Amino acid sequence: MLDHLGMAASNLVRSKHFYSACLAPLGITLLEDHSGGNGPAWLVYGTEDDAPFFVVSGSAPSFWNPSNKPGVSPIHIAFEAHDRASVDEFYRQGIAHGGRDNGPPGERQSTTLYYAAYLLDPDGDNVEAGLRG
Repeated sequence: MLDHLGMAASNLVRSKHFYSACLAPLGITLLEDHSGGNGPAWLVYGTEDDAPFFVVSGSAPSFWNPSNKPGVSPIHIAFEAHDRASVDEFYRQGIAHGGRDNGPPGERQSTTLYYAAYLLDPDGDNVEAGLRG
Protein backbone atom coordinates (compact mmCIF):
# COMPACT_ATOMS: atom_id res chain seq x y z
CA MET A 1 0.00 0.00 0.00
CA LEU A 2 1.12 3.57 -0.54
CA ASP A 3 2.86 5.62 2.11
CA HIS A 4 2.62 8.89 0.18
CA LEU A 5 2.11 10.33 -3.27
CA GLY A 6 3.76 13.42 -4.70
CA MET A 7 3.05 15.53 -7.74
CA ALA A 8 4.39 18.80 -9.14
CA ALA A 9 2.16 21.81 -9.79
CA SER A 10 2.83 24.62 -12.24
CA ASN A 11 1.40 27.20 -9.81
CA LEU A 12 1.56 26.23 -6.13
CA VAL A 13 -0.66 29.09 -4.92
CA ARG A 14 -3.42 28.12 -7.35
CA SER A 15 -3.07 24.43 -6.43
CA LYS A 16 -3.14 25.23 -2.70
CA HIS A 17 -6.41 27.14 -3.20
CA PHE A 18 -7.93 24.20 -5.13
CA TYR A 19 -6.74 21.27 -3.00
CA SER A 20 -7.38 22.94 0.37
CA ALA A 21 -11.00 23.57 -0.64
CA CYS A 22 -11.93 20.30 -2.34
CA LEU A 23 -10.15 17.94 0.08
CA ALA A 24 -11.59 19.51 3.26
CA PRO A 25 -15.01 17.79 2.89
CA LEU A 26 -13.13 14.47 2.80
CA GLY A 27 -11.41 15.19 6.13
CA ILE A 28 -8.07 15.86 4.40
CA THR A 29 -6.36 19.07 5.47
CA LEU A 30 -3.17 21.00 4.81
CA LEU A 31 -0.73 19.60 7.39
CA GLU A 32 2.45 21.38 6.27
CA ASP A 33 2.99 24.48 4.16
CA HIS A 34 6.56 24.95 2.97
CA SER A 35 5.75 27.62 0.41
CA GLY A 36 6.85 30.76 2.23
CA GLY A 37 10.64 30.63 2.11
CA ASN A 38 13.46 30.55 -0.36
CA GLY A 39 14.21 27.30 -2.13
CA PRO A 40 11.93 24.37 -2.90
CA ALA A 41 8.27 24.83 -1.97
CA TRP A 42 5.73 22.12 -1.20
CA LEU A 43 2.46 21.38 0.57
CA VAL A 44 1.57 18.25 2.55
CA TYR A 45 -2.07 17.13 2.84
CA GLY A 46 -3.38 14.31 4.98
CA THR A 47 -5.40 13.26 7.99
CA GLU A 48 -4.37 12.90 11.61
CA ASP A 49 -2.66 9.61 10.72
CA ASP A 50 1.00 9.69 9.74
CA ALA A 51 0.33 8.04 6.38
CA PRO A 52 -0.72 8.00 3.70
CA PHE A 53 -0.19 11.62 2.79
CA PHE A 54 -0.24 13.68 -0.39
CA VAL A 55 2.47 16.16 -1.44
CA VAL A 56 2.01 18.96 -3.98
CA SER A 57 5.34 20.47 -4.98
CA GLY A 58 5.99 23.84 -6.59
CA SER A 59 8.91 22.31 -8.48
CA ALA A 60 10.27 18.85 -9.05
CA PRO A 61 12.40 17.66 -6.10
CA SER A 62 15.96 16.64 -6.91
CA PHE A 63 15.06 12.94 -6.87
CA TRP A 64 12.34 13.33 -9.56
CA ASN A 65 13.01 13.17 -13.28
CA PRO A 66 13.72 16.83 -14.18
CA SER A 67 12.19 16.40 -17.64
CA ASN A 68 8.72 15.78 -16.16
CA LYS A 69 6.50 18.85 -16.32
CA PRO A 70 3.14 19.46 -14.58
CA GLY A 71 0.16 18.79 -16.82
CA VAL A 72 2.18 17.15 -19.60
CA SER A 73 1.55 13.67 -18.27
CA PRO A 74 -1.56 14.05 -16.10
CA ILE A 75 -2.22 11.58 -13.32
CA HIS A 76 -5.42 10.18 -11.84
CA ILE A 77 -5.66 10.22 -8.06
CA ALA A 78 -8.70 9.01 -6.12
CA PHE A 79 -9.53 9.96 -2.54
CA GLU A 80 -11.85 7.91 -0.35
CA ALA A 81 -15.03 9.64 0.80
CA HIS A 82 -17.05 8.77 3.90
CA ASP A 83 -20.50 9.56 2.50
CA ARG A 84 -22.26 10.93 -0.58
CA ALA A 85 -22.54 14.40 0.90
CA SER A 86 -18.74 14.67 1.13
CA VAL A 87 -18.42 13.59 -2.53
CA ASP A 88 -20.94 16.26 -3.51
CA GLU A 89 -19.14 18.92 -1.46
CA PHE A 90 -15.73 17.86 -2.84
CA TYR A 91 -17.12 18.52 -6.31
CA ARG A 92 -18.79 21.85 -5.43
CA GLN A 93 -15.70 23.19 -3.66
CA GLY A 94 -13.39 22.02 -6.43
CA ILE A 95 -15.44 23.77 -9.13
CA ALA A 96 -15.67 26.93 -7.00
CA HIS A 97 -11.88 26.97 -6.50
CA GLY A 98 -10.53 26.55 -10.02
CA GLY A 99 -11.27 22.92 -10.85
CA ARG A 100 -13.04 21.80 -14.01
CA ASP A 101 -15.78 19.21 -14.33
CA ASN A 102 -14.66 15.75 -15.40
CA GLY A 103 -17.76 13.89 -14.18
CA PRO A 104 -20.36 15.22 -11.72
CA PRO A 105 -21.33 13.32 -8.56
CA GLY A 106 -23.28 10.18 -9.31
CA GLU A 107 -23.38 6.40 -9.30
CA ARG A 108 -20.78 4.72 -11.50
CA GLN A 109 -20.73 1.29 -13.05
CA SER A 110 -18.43 -0.96 -11.09
CA THR A 111 -18.42 -4.45 -9.63
CA THR A 112 -19.99 -2.86 -6.54
CA LEU A 113 -22.06 0.26 -6.01
CA TYR A 114 -19.72 3.23 -6.42
CA TYR A 115 -20.64 6.90 -6.00
CA ALA A 116 -18.00 9.33 -7.25
CA ALA A 117 -17.18 12.74 -8.70
CA TYR A 118 -14.28 13.74 -10.93
CA LEU A 119 -12.48 17.06 -11.29
CA LEU A 120 -9.57 18.30 -13.35
CA ASP A 121 -7.17 20.25 -11.14
CA PRO A 122 -5.53 23.48 -12.39
CA ASP A 123 -2.83 21.42 -14.18
CA GLY A 124 -5.27 18.97 -15.79
CA ASP A 125 -4.79 16.08 -13.36
CA ASN A 126 -7.89 13.91 -12.82
CA VAL A 127 -8.86 14.10 -9.13
CA GLU A 128 -11.62 11.84 -7.84
CA ALA A 129 -13.58 11.38 -4.63
CA GLY A 130 -15.53 8.16 -4.29
CA LEU A 131 -17.49 5.94 -1.95
CA ARG A 132 -17.99 2.18 -2.31
CA GLY A 133 -21.13 0.47 -1.11
